[in-house]
Amino acid sequence: MDSTTSKPSGDLQTALQHAAGLLQQDSGMAEEQAREILKVYPNMEPAVRILGTAYRLQGQPQKGLEVLEPLAKKNASSADLLHELGLCLGAAGRGQEAIVVLRQAVQLKPGHAGAWRTLGDQLDAAGDEDQSRKAYDEHLRVSTGHPELVDAAGHLRANELGKAEGLVRGVLKKDPGDVNALRMLAEIGIKMGKLEDAQHLLERCLQLAPDFHLARQAYANILMRRNDLERSSIEIDRLLKSEPENPAYLIIKAAVLARMGEHIPALKLYEKLFENYSHHASAQMFYGHTLKTVGKTDEAVVAYRKAIELSPGIGEAYWSLANLKTYDFSDDDITKMREQFRPEVGDPDDQGHLAFALGKAFEDRKEFDQSFHYYEQGNSIRSRRHRHNVKINVMDTARQIKNLSADFLAARDNYGCTVADPIFVVGLPRSGSTLVEQILASHSQVEGTSELPDIIAISRKLGNASRDNPAGKYPEILADMPSEKFEKLGQGYIDTTRVQRTDTPYFIDKMPNNFRHIGLIHLILPNARIIDARRHPMGACFSGFKQLFASGQTFTYDLVGVGYYYRDYIKIMDHWDEVLPDRVYRVQYEDMVNDTEFQIRRLLEHCGLEFEEQCLRFYETERAVRTPSSEQVRQPVYTQGLEQWRNFEAHLNPLKKALGPLLERYPIG
Repeated sequence: MDSTTSKPSGDLQTALQHAAGLLQQDSGMAEEQAREILKVYPNMEPAVRILGTAYRLQGQPQKGLEVLEPLAKKNASSADLLHELGLCLGAAGRGQEAIVVLRQAVQLKPGHAGAWRTLGDQLDAAGDEDQSRKAYDEHLRVSTGHPELVDAAGHLRANELGKAEGLVRGVLKKDPGDVNALRMLAEIGIKMGKLEDAQHLLERCLQLAPDFHLARQAYANILMRRNDLERSSIEIDRLLKSEPENPAYLIIKAAVLARMGEHIPALKLYEKLFENYSHHASAQMFYGHTLKTVGKTDEAVVAYRKAIELSPGIGEAYWSLANLKTYDFSDDDITKMREQFRPEVGDPDDQGHLAFALGKAFEDRKEFDQSFHYYEQGNSIRSRRHRHNVKINVMDTARQIKNLSADFLAARDNYGCTVADPIFVVGLPRSGSTLVEQILASHSQVEGTSELPDIIAISRKLGNASRDNPAGKYPEILADMPSEKFEKLGQGYIDTTRVQRTDTPYFIDKMPNNFRHIGLIHLILPNARIIDARRHPMGACFSGFKQLFASGQTFTYDLVGVGYYYRDYIKIMDHWDEVLPDRVYRVQYEDMVNDTEFQIRRLLEHCGLEFEEQCLRFYETERAVRTPSSEQVRQPVYTQGLEQWRNFEAHLNPLKKALGPLLERYPIG
């Protein structure tokens, strides 16, 4: 009897099941088991497939191919065998060959969900977005019993989120445990900016189906976007254990490494990926982001332009060029952007990015009315999906002021963790906080990290907001906390930020929005330095309005909203100055620009740091900078940007009206 095609006996079937079960636990043991079976049953297809998989999982796809390809030539009628062969080919960087084999697999077995998903991954890595989407649609169609989800996927791609959500919720009403519906509802939530809700949906999905790789991939992605980098890394490593060379997983891994400050490993991973998959537009763009962060601007431009070449409508790549602040768009660039700008029908993410890029392009050409038109359009597009509620900020400010009074803070004067490592830089975005960070990070005793989310995470955990109490318990809960809890929170902050640091004595936490939590910072870290980077309200607010932030800062999408937000910021900062006198050191951006050396010497003195000459040459300091000011702080201070808002003054009456009495305190010269 031909051992290649014979039906396994009971004992053999048990051995095969055991070997297959070992694959995800111990691929080395699975290899040994498969070899033992093949000694008795040479060329037994399931055993060869297990052996090939074991090699692939051990990072040896070429050895996997050596056993799989000969068998596939003899027996090309097994969809499972061809699927594993496609996985091995992809892992070996032979993506086009993988696509051919995977297409054969789904022709043999149209209901093979795994083969459709792998085909989608390989087509995506090859830059074929249209065919990749079709493969993923087929994966969805064959893996769900609800055809409505296929229709919902079409609506989702067309950005008809309401229609998509209605269909998905209809499925979940009939079948609450349908994991495809849960994943799709999470995807809708991501597009709507509801990241926390999407995360919970994916967690539920993975509870029900731990091996649902598409859901875990989305989960790793959302954890990264919410800056939960350690958990994101764990999730993506779990996926890479099953498919070590999956390009989609490697792209997320590289992005997580970059966000964790591991920029060189991230760059190496991208470069390795591009050896075989150089046609992936998003990967080229993320590669550009990492190059920009480490100061390799010229190379970043090449990567962004490659992304545009591969996907002409990729708005974020155009905006990334604009966001360098040093790139000049050509006439041809502007023509192409305007051709792609179709806000009523295009993808909102791409359209928003294109609008801001066009705004910057026309501003650089001093066509300020045209520039404002596009900035306004971009903000309008963003605000539709990222709502800002002015009342919430007003209430949060009032609660901080009411609960963290001078008497309250004085009664807890000796609380907290006494470590003096952190230097907090707070304020509104685009107000000079990155400049302050770069100056301090040029000192030998100070390390610049990034905009760390840890303080905000502590406040949210304390608040424990729920559907019954959406406002949460913070800051009121601070009144009931024992002294040891404050110390524990401070030490916890030091511990969780350790991943971002080396062994430098001091480090900078430059999360601007921490200005709301200065009372909390003082209570848990009484010896930390706190610096408020402040800019004239017209300059700060308009600079925020014309900046497209990757996430958060939704108050900037409207001139009135940003004006009110500035007023709330000043109100709460005035409160901290009153109840914690001399606790916050203020750096006025205009003063820093006009009298740089004097202001730098004062800043270092306040931080208890000896003067070092390199702080005056901060623009020469080589370090990773992720914020929109990354290229500006790599140049000497210049005064041209101080009053750029005046070029747009004819359009800024709503902002002036919203700022109201603050313009008497900060008069317009």
